[in-house]
Amino acid sequence: MTDVALTAAQQAAVQRRTVVVLSLGQVLGGIAFGATVSLGALLAADISGSDALSGLATASVTMGAAVCAIPLARLAGRVGRRRALTLGNLFALIGITVVILAASVRVFPLLLAGILLIGAGNAGNLQSRFAATDLAAAEHRGRDLSIVVWSTTIGGVAGPLLLAPGEIVGQAIGMPPQTGSYAFSFVAQCAALALYLIALRPDPLLAAQRLARAAAAATGLVVVDRPRVARYAIFAVAGSHVVMASVMAMTPVHLSHMAHGAHGMAPTPADVSALVGVTIALHVGGMYALSPVFGVLADRWGRLRVVLLGQALLAGALAFAVFAGNEPAGVVVALILLGLGWSAATVAGAALLTEASAPDVRTRRQGRSDSLMSLSAAAGSVLAGVVLSNFQYAGLGVAASVLVLAVVLLSPFGRMRA
Repeated sequence: MTDVALTAAQQAAVQRRTVVVLSLGQVLGGIAFGATVSLGALLAADISGSDALSGLATASVTMGAAVCAIPLARLAGRVGRRRALTLGNLFALIGITVVILAASVRVFPLLLAGILLIGAGNAGNLQSRFAATDLAAAEHRGRDLSIVVWSTTIGGVAGPLLLAPGEIVGQAIGMPPQTGSYAFSFVAQCAALALYLIALRPDPLLAAQRLARAAAAATGLVVVDRPRVARYAIFAVAGSHVVMASVMAMTPVHLSHMAHGAHGMAPTPADVSALVGVTIALHVGGMYALSPVFGVLADRWGRLRVVLLGQALLAGALAFAVFAGNEPAGVVVALILLGLGWSAATVAGAALLTEASAPDVRTRRQGRSDSLMSLSAAAGSVLAGVVLSNFQYAGLGVAASVLVLAVVLLSPFGRMRA
């Protein structure tokens, strides 16, 4: 690619191609995320022998994303999105291999190390939504971002649903119990890596940087930076993610306890896997399936209003967890609403952060947002295991509601004023 800035027609064509490539990459990358969400807590509880430690699985995957978010964002700022995304895929491939090894030798710290590396790969997946905004027109920024978020639905839902067939494949090729679906994840990550290397050209961030330099030289205009709004956007996204991640992390363990309590004899691992897989698949569907709707609403209603819509949906989810969390149907409704609330807040919050940040600090803040989001969720997941052990599922719902209230009360700071 030359140093000449793109014309308007070329920019639109590159943006369309970029959204398609990022979307396909998210489909493939989402399989490993969905499998880890479903299996991580169960594998951690099984290998460690403690439900209280099961939250460390989600904590590890989010910690991995937190540690790599800022370095990957800085790398993208220097050499482009393509290299940053492919590095994330390499982390995930190594992590999947380590998780399978850890389950085979039944070493808990090794399991957490593998899950952490999968989380490092997920940092690249998170960066994809910002990559969709690099060349997007302002009036379609929420829509383009949400399309990439939506595409994760396919992989994210497929990951949990591959648990049962994965066990069949895993047994056939001699994999450890409960790790068979990672065979599918490994193949998908290899395909995503090849896709980014070959098809993400020209690099959207490098092209956007050239356009910004050309516009500044031609007009002398400087994009207004709104750090207060950016800080609120970062907090809203992080807070919403903590609520989602902490409740979701403990749901497989809670469902496992419910399954054991509802039968005269202990259910088989396949029964528990099926119950967990379907519930988490519906939750992941809620996280991504309607994201284009929230993206369009964010473009039309405004980013802040859709962030607050997300808080209303999260509040509804927590109400179901508190008052109907002892019934499978109540848990399913809670998890679907939890995913929808996360989707609205994440899509609108990411668009708000991008628009509130001047180009020279944009990627840095995007990386900071992803890192804080993941670090907070890691801490929340660890605490969620303790809360579940002491105050049950309803207590976890009450504790999470504090963050929803905080995002709502601080919303005046999110108004787009200079």
